[in-house]
Amino acid sequence: MLAVLVPAALAVVATLLGAIVSGRFQERAAERQIRVTHSETIRRDRLEAVTALACAASDHRTAMWKRGDAILTGAGLDRIATLRGESHMTRSAIARPQVALRVLIEDQAVRTAAARMVTLTYAMREAYATTGDLTAAREAAKDAHDTFVNTAAHYLRPATGQESTR
Repeated sequence: MLAVLVPAALAVVATLLGAIVSGRFQERAAERQIRVTHSETIRRDRLEAVTALACAASDHRTAMWKRGDAILTGAGLDRIATLRGESHMTRSAIARPQVALRVLIEDQAVRTAAARMVTLTYAMREAYATTGDLTAAREAAKDAHDTFVNTAAHYLRPATGQESTR
């Protein structure tokens, strides 16, 4: 009887240990999947913040160009007032993605490039003296925009096949 009982007890213990080990492997796999999903979500949110800020700055740059050009070419007061209203709307559209970027991205290079892009875009307002000044201000803002996009792209680039979780 002991010859039957010992192997049966060992089989039960082995089955229990197998279940525990298998359960732990499943738990670790689930945790790993949660981490990957979280990393993908954060990366997507960061990409959205970068894209939204770049688009908002581009829209504002265009609005400021139109407004400055209208002033320099002597457009009517109604046209200038309309363009001023549009530029106020596009400037205000920068705030939300700028805040999102500051919350989601701690990298100083990205933050600095974003701040420079926004500052140079806003500076177009001070360049309404001549068409040359306005063009130079627009080109500086466009270059800052490209630098911001390139800096953010480098930051968001997956590192060694893994999503960036910085």
